[in-house]
Amino acid sequence: MSQTFFFYDLETSGLSARDDRIMQFAGIRTTMELEPIGEPYNILVKLNDDTLPSPDALMVTSITPQETQADGYSEADFSKLLIDEIFTPDTITVGFNNIRFDDEFIRHLLWRNFYDPYEWSWKDGRSRWDILDVVRLTRALRPEGIEWPFVDGKEANRLELITKLNGIDHLKAHDALSDVEALIAVTKLVKDNQPQLYSYLLKIRDKKEVKKLVNLEDKQPFVYVSGKFSVEFHKATVAFPLTSGRNGNVLTYDLRFDPTPFLNLSLNELEKRMFASWEDRQKDDFVAIPVKEMQYNRAPAIAPLGVLEQADGWNRIGLTEAIITENRNKLLSVPSFAENIRSVLEKRPEFKKSPDPEAQLYDGFVEGVDTLRIEKVRQADAQQLADLHPEFNDERLSPLLLHYKARNYPRSLAEDEAVLWETWRAEHITKQLPGFVKRLQDLSATISDENKRFVLEELQLWAESIVPTEND
Repeated sequence: MSQTFFFYDLETSGLSARDDRIMQFAGIRTTMELEPIGEPYNILVKLNDDTLPSPDALMVTSITPQETQADGYSEADFSKLLIDEIFTPDTITVGFNNIRFDDEFIRHLLWRNFYDPYEWSWKDGRSRWDILDVVRLTRALRPEGIEWPFVDGKEANRLELITKLNGIDHLKAHDALSDVEALIAVTKLVKDNQPQLYSYLLKIRDKKEVKKLVNLEDKQPFVYVSGKFSVEFHKATVAFPLTSGRNGNVLTYDLRFDPTPFLNLSLNELEKRMFASWEDRQKDDFVAIPVKEMQYNRAPAIAPLGVLEQADGWNRIGLTEAIITENRNKLLSVPSFAENIRSVLEKRPEFKKSPDPEAQLYDGFVEGVDTLRIEKVRQADAQQLADLHPEFNDERLSPLLLHYKARNYPRSLAEDEAVLWETWRAEHITKQLPGFVKRLQDLSATISDENKRFVLEELQLWAESIVPTEND
C-alpha cells in the first residue's frame, strides 16, 4: 500500500489525557501531495456518567455532554473505528501539537478499551508527525512567503492566527473538523513556500533519521526548535548531545548558554537546580541548567548547522559559530559533567502512581498471554462479556475490565460488579465535584454570551443527572 497522511484533531473534556475524555474527533485522509481522499470524519464520542468536564474546556468547544450522549459513539465503538478504518498500515498520523496532546488521549483511550496503546503509531509502516514544530522551524529559519502572527508584540504560532493572516478559511476555530481543514492548508503553505525544508522535516520525523543527526557516538551540534526555548529567538537554538537519558532518549545541552557555572557543581547542587520547585524557579537569583531531554520517537524538528548558513540563519536565532564552538569545547573539557547530569536525572522523582487502573497506562507493558486475553475482551459482545472472566497476570487489567464493561456494556455487569462500579463512580465524581461547582459558579457570574450560558446550563443539568445521591 502507498503511504497516506491522516490529519486529525480532538476536542476534549479537559487537558489531562489520564483523567479527561475525547468528545469530538475529526480527520481527513490525504495523499502525500495533500489531496483529500474520501469523506472526512467528524464524530462525537459519548461522555460517560463518571466524568465532569472542565467548564473552561467547554467554553472553548461549546460541545455539551448531552450532545455526545445523543449522537456519539461509545468509546469501544470509537476505538474499533480508529483501528479498523483510520490508523491503517502505512498511515502517517498528523496533527498540530498532537504528539504532546492528542496522541496521548488516543493512547489512553485505546488502553481503556483493551487495544495496544502504541502499535497504531508505529507498526506496519505507520508513523506520526507534528506540524507545530514544522511551523516553528519554518518561522525560525525559512520564513519567506508566509505571513507570521504576533500577539502583544510576541511571536505566536496558533493555527487560527496563521490561517487568518494568510487568507485561509478557518470557519470555526476549536471545532475539530474546521481545525483539520486549516491544518492541511497550513501544511500546504509550508510545502509550497519552503519545499526543501518541508521534505527534509518529513523525512527526519523517523527516529532512525533523528539518531543519525543526534548521535552519541559522534557528537555534533544541531539546530533544535522546541516550545521550551525562548520566543525571542523563534523557539530555536543550537543544542549538543550530552549523554544518554532514560528509555533510550538523549540529554541535550543548549549551547546558547556558557556551561562554566555548572560544570563543577556537586551532584547535590545539580539535583537542587534540576528538581527545583516552581516557586524556587521564580526567584531572581535562580539559574536553570539548560539541559533538555529529547525523545527520538517524538518527531523532533531538528537540522544540521548548515541550514544556518542561508537566509541569515545565525542572526535569526541570535548565535554565532564562535559562541557555539567555545561553549561546546567547555563542555567537552569536563567529561564528568555529562555523567553527573545523567546520574542526577536517573533519580528524577517518578510521577505519583494512581490507584485508578485507567491512569496506569505507563506503569508497564501488557505482555505474554495477557495480550491474547485482552484480544478476547475486545472481540466479545455484551452477552459474551457477562460470562468472560479472564485470569489476567497483569493486576491492572481486571479492574480495567470492570470499567470497560460498565461504560460500554452495562448490562453485562453481574450484581456485585454493578455495586463495585457504582462505588468507584461515586467516589470519582465526589472528588471532582467541588472544583467543578466553583468554576461553574465563577463562569456563570461573568459570562453573558447566550451560547456560552446555554452550555453552562447544560453542564449544570449534566452534573445534577450524574452526581450520586444518598439513595444510590
